[in-house]
Amino acid sequence: MSFSDRLAGWRENLRHRWMYRRGDGSQTASGGSSAAASGGGFFGSLNRPGMGSMAKRAGLAILILILLYYPIGMFIVHTVDDDIEFTPSAADTAEGGSMAVAFAAGLIDREVNQNSWTANDPFFQPGTLLDNMPNFQQGIMSALARFGFELTDQLGRTRGSSEADPDLQRAAGLLQYPGNVWIWNPSVSLAPRASSESQYRDARTRLLAYNARLAKGEANYDIRADNLLATLERFAADLGSSSALIDRHLAERAGSFFDSDADDIFYFTKGKLYGYYMVLQGLGMDFEPIIAERNLQKPWAEMMESFRKAALLDPWVVSNGELDAQFQPNHLAAQGFYLLRARTQLREISNILLK
Repeated sequence: MSFSDRLAGWRENLRHRWMYRRGDGSQTASGGSSAAASGGGFFGSLNRPGMGSMAKRAGLAILILILLYYPIGMFIVHTVDDDIEFTPSAADTAEGGSMAVAFAAGLIDREVNQNSWTANDPFFQPGTLLDNMPNFQQGIMSALARFGFELTDQLGRTRGSSEADPDLQRAAGLLQYPGNVWIWNPSVSLAPRASSESQYRDARTRLLAYNARLAKGEANYDIRADNLLATLERFAADLGSSSALIDRHLAERAGSFFDSDADDIFYFTKGKLYGYYMVLQGLGMDFEPIIAERNLQKPWAEMMESFRKAALLDPWVVSNGELDAQFQPNHLAAQGFYLLRARTQLREISNILLK
């Protein structure tokens, strides 16, 4: 065989291999069409008649609903209700009763019944993935629980040795109930339990019953300077514990770019400051004669303004930057400033009441 014949044979062999190589154009086309058939087979099968296609459509619809349920539900449910202009409704107010008690009952109704209590939402409700709203709500309830104790121990008794009002005593205990208790927790007990909402609704009922009896002259609400002094001192002490919590977190975590605990502390404290702001509005109305007698109008207004500014802080993202950072703010430090200012002004009013 001549060299030219061999060269022609090699050329023919190479051409044959090229035409029938793996993944050539013809195979790609056929493979692509089969892939399209198989890829489009699932979606194409959705339009075919029969039970199988109906089941596939139902499964796809359920999957889409699950994927959209939580984000859309969270968007609908989420409410950090820091409305400074909030006032109790007529149903929460009794003419001749206490306005501070009316504010407390109104806040419970708003957060539990109107806005929906989210701190104890189970896994199948979108509120279970919320963070800021549950902490804000529990902060409000923490302030109301402290006020409930002061009602029982100071304001609702003629003197410290007199009998505690049964409605106030019951309300104070109910407001101490944890905010994250749902009706069933198998890790604790297989039996159903009282939910947080049910306890807080009962507390509201007790507060309204007390206020109704107070309006009729059948209950005590001792408007004295020493009672107001003791109440403000307890509020200031509670704010001192919140300040210590912020200070400890700043010492340990300031400068952290990702700090999942910073917003929890921020919104819990925000809720507490907001709750105290509302209760203090009511106390200012109840103790207006004492405030006027001691010339406390200006200090009281300045204190309320500090509480208002602290309660309205609401950054889009809570940042826990370095305390001397140029660009990354520290919202906990800003909140702590207004908290301490409000606490100092509470102390100043207490000192005036002592004289």
